[in-house]
Amino acid sequence: MKLVVQVKLLPTPEQAAALDATLRACNAAASDVAALARHIDCYRNYDLRRHTYHGIKDGYLLGAQAAQHVIKKVADSYTTLNANLRAGNYGKPGSKRRRKVETSPVTFRWDAAQPYDARMLSWQHDASIVSIWTVSGRLKQVTFTGSPDQVKAVATHPIGESDLVHRDNTWFLYATIDVPEPTVFEPDGFLGVDMGIANIAYDSDGTRYAGTKLNGYRRRQQRLRKRLQAKNTKSARRLLARRRKKEARYAANVNHTIAKNIVTEAARTGRGISVEKLTGIRDRVRLRKPQRVTLHSWAFQQLGAFLVYKARRTGVPLVEVDPRYTSQTCAACGYRDKRNRPDQETFTCRSCGVVAHADHNAARNIAARGVTSWGAVNRPHAA
Repeated sequence: MKLVVQVKLLPTPEQAAALDATLRACNAAASDVAALARHIDCYRNYDLRRHTYHGIKDGYLLGAQAAQHVIKKVADSYTTLNANLRAGNYGKPGSKRRRKVETSPVTFRWDAAQPYDARMLSWQHDASIVSIWTVSGRLKQVTFTGSPDQVKAVATHPIGESDLVHRDNTWFLYATIDVPEPTVFEPDGFLGVDMGIANIAYDSDGTRYAGTKLNGYRRRQQRLRKRLQAKNTKSARRLLARRRKKEARYAANVNHTIAKNIVTEAARTGRGISVEKLTGIRDRVRLRKPQRVTLHSWAFQQLGAFLVYKARRTGVPLVEVDPRYTSQTCAACGYRDKRNRPDQETFTCRSCGVVAHADHNAARNIAARGVTSWGAVNRPHAA
């Protein structure tokens, strides 16, 4: 399986200037290629190469591999843009925002990530240095560092394409490594996981991962941003820029911890993991205006992605099930009624009288659907 590992570069001032110039040249070339692609209505990688390769290679002093990666980056960006248009993420056909996206060329920030392959980047793990191509020539003594796990991962696994990233005045390499995937074991039941806002996750064993602390943290960050934006001084803008990704990092750390605990418990007990298929939830759910910020800041997709890759790394089976009516159906008797859930936390079955936490009841239903789904997938076909 493919994993992305982040390592930090420690360039000298001269090396940092060369890396800076390289990103500026590559992204200026990418913006020119994107404008030409829109003008001639040509978005395929190999077709674009015929029109732009020699121009950007000579005009921006790019190497052959760098020029090809620039063109491929532009083609990939238009592929992503068209996928978002088809999904309706830029509004309805004919809307002002959608028309602007459909007619304007893609542009690239000067510090947008630039891909590197093995011919442009080589690693010397014993010395913790990399040799990297720049527009000023090859830099052969750029030191890198990272956590012990990250450094070990890039040293012991095959490295594919890497991205050079400049963020918050720091240089990084995001290296794609190929990790052997363990064999998925046959599960002895499933651990159901109900994801939500009040409780980030609630599993069928009754373990609750409350969202109180994270939601409170987000509200404090929102109030602080509001005060700094209203102040609008130079120091306030500087503080806003410094804090802009702090909330996202905090939420990602919370999701990593929750996913690790769930996968560890499933592996310890020999069970698989059953989660809700929440694709398109933002389009399906209708909320009042004050609740929309909470929904759109809820990183359920990130938590689901963490569960998927951590489960794959440990060989734990994971299935996605239909989430409909899991919160209205009694996990004990199977009776379904929307009146079974009188409020956010309480579940009271109007048939058998069972009283439970609503999220725990939903998690038990998700676990049962996981067993059914796994059995259907692994059932041999009979003509």
